[in-house]
Amino acid sequence: MRTRIVAPPKRRRVSVGGVVVDRLTEIEVVDRVIGAIRRGSGGHLVTPNVDICRACARDPALRALVLRASIAVADGMPLVWASRLLGKPVPARITGADLIWSLSEAAAFYRVPIYLLGGPPGVGDRAARALCERYPGLSIAGVDAPPWGFEEDAEQFAAVRDALTSARPLLVFVGLGFPKQDLLIERLRGDLPETWFVGCGSAIAFAGGAVARAPVWMRDRGLEWLFRLLSEPSRLARRYLVDDLPFAVRLLTVCAVRRLFT
Repeated sequence: MRTRIVAPPKRRRVSVGGVVVDRLTEIEVVDRVIGAIRRGSGGHLVTPNVDICRACARDPALRALVLRASIAVADGMPLVWASRLLGKPVPARITGADLIWSLSEAAAFYRVPIYLLGGPPGVGDRAARALCERYPGLSIAGVDAPPWGFEEDAEQFAAVRDALTSARPLLVFVGLGFPKQDLLIERLRGDLPETWFVGCGSAIAFAGGAVARAPVWMRDRGLEWLFRLLSEPSRLARRYLVDDLPFAVRLLTVCAVRRLFT
């Protein structure tokens, strides 16, 4: 994948689901991230989905966290559908699980070293091997799967930060779940101002084969949540059925009503 290195264009954005997302294609996201890296400018990419929007609706601090990100893309078909109802369509759903591949492809071409932070023990190493097998020449600056709660322990956090800063990657995938991963990114960005951090959720686990992704036809139809629910019902039933589904229905209803009266 060849990216165009140009000056950063004006942002085209839409407010949806209580957050603001950029109206970009995946290729445009890759162009902006790699272009910024080549200009020596770091950043933070966040991928709001329905669950993140619901959290932001309850907590203004989390909403501000998403707003501060350099790029925010819609990881959820309800957000894409809602943007269309509002007349400011987001081109497509863009997930961390997709970006870990497309950004790594561009990173291999431009010799941008990457770092994988998060995922269960051993999964990051498998993800790194999978990425390198698909994109020969990709430089893996490091892999780290810190223990649960490390960010609240000063010594463990320092060890994670020191390993990362010593590796000096220019692109870091942080797969710890929202808001943990994005709060951590804000703490680390000052140490690596020329580095881009991508809050990627389960992307490292997907790339490492620890978690199966839905078939493409389900992803395209906004049914990836159903696949994951059927795969992990005990863990995800409350999140998807009790919390997220009613929020998504309300979101689409409100946007449809606005469309009717504007």
